[in-house]
Amino acid sequence: MSVATFGCRLNAFESEIIRRNAEAAGLEDVVIVNSCAVTNEAVAQARQSIRRLKRERPDARIVVTGCAAQIEPAMFARMAEVDRVIGNDDKMRGEAWRAARAAFAAPDVAIVAEKKIAVADIMTVTEMAPHLVDGFQGGLPRGFVQVQNGCDHRCTFCIIPFGRGNSRSVPMDAVVDQVRVLTEAGYAEIVLTGVDLTSYGADLPGGPRLGGLVKQILRQVPEMSRLRISSIDSIEADRELMDAIANEERLMPHLHLSLQSGDDMILKRMKRRHARRDAIDFCARVRQLRPDVAFGADIIAGFPTETDDMFARSLDLVAECDLTFLHVFPYSPRPGTPAARMPPVAAKVVRDRARQLRAAAGAALRRRLAAEVGAMRRVLIESGTQGRTEHFVPVAMAGDTPGVVRTVRVAGHDDTRLLA
Repeated sequence: MSVATFGCRLNAFESEIIRRNAEAAGLEDVVIVNSCAVTNEAVAQARQSIRRLKRERPDARIVVTGCAAQIEPAMFARMAEVDRVIGNDDKMRGEAWRAARAAFAAPDVAIVAEKKIAVADIMTVTEMAPHLVDGFQGGLPRGFVQVQNGCDHRCTFCIIPFGRGNSRSVPMDAVVDQVRVLTEAGYAEIVLTGVDLTSYGADLPGGPRLGGLVKQILRQVPEMSRLRISSIDSIEADRELMDAIANEERLMPHLHLSLQSGDDMILKRMKRRHARRDAIDFCARVRQLRPDVAFGADIIAGFPTETDDMFARSLDLVAECDLTFLHVFPYSPRPGTPAARMPPVAAKVVRDRARQLRAAAGAALRRRLAAEVGAMRRVLIESGTQGRTEHFVPVAMAGDTPGVVRTVRVAGHDDTRLLA
């Protein structure tokens, strides 16, 4: 039994729960595809992988789950290679995998597409069931902890709320317990994951915020070396989170921001909740609190109606916010989203703008790498010859033990990484 994981860090955590539940259910010659739906390309990659996996293991059962399966179950069920489609909430429950094993005994399961589908209405899910894991397969050097799922916002380009449902949070004490378990298992770095992390706690009694959770983890698990936060919405950053950024050395100085555009009109058409000035001011404020911070960001190239001038403001944002790491998404319409009905930008223009953004990101990364030369950095070893600094900057180094943290002096750099 194996699990192929696509997409976000949240899926990486959930795949471990899936693997354990499937093993407990007695599923053996099964390949599980935990899919992503953030772009059309992500869905296409899942379909291509399903076909490839079936060619490589023709006798194995193929089960598809994840966001793409939740949103388009019938499409996957029609694939001859697929034996079962399990929804995004169901995949975290042992009974779904026991039902899959029982279903595989039915002689027509691979013939009637409707019988393959086990997908419930994700919008009816209102609570998060805590899950404890003591490790991850595949030699991951850092442990992922799910603290939140779903999203209450409706950005016009985004299909993910229909794959994940509305926002719901894991109770604080359960998060702390999970962090402690992974730390005791030897994970030097813990990453908090969710779909909309900065909405954490709004559904919990007392309405705790992400900053309070971060402080509670650091206080309750003093033996943990490094805590990292995955993507956040800067407009929702609370006062305690800012205080933790300023004063908690074990909270890593790297933030990945959901910015999407640098133009105010495009941000309005995206139905984002921040303006360009908000993004610039947030980065400046964080840099005052933590001068060595490194920022990453998501930027969409070629959103519908985006003019050259509008795109230029996104391009300028890389420098104005001093973005070291950029995830560039060439816009592609997702059926069922409002943006898919807006006047599109020509595909060639979209590709060219994405290329320009990636070039700007490459130049920004090289500037950061050059500034690091001579510095002493604590590097989490990811493989025998590569690790990442506190700022998530990649480092090439002599062989070492994955999962340990080493203090090294940066000797130089190439175009994409530091050399130690």
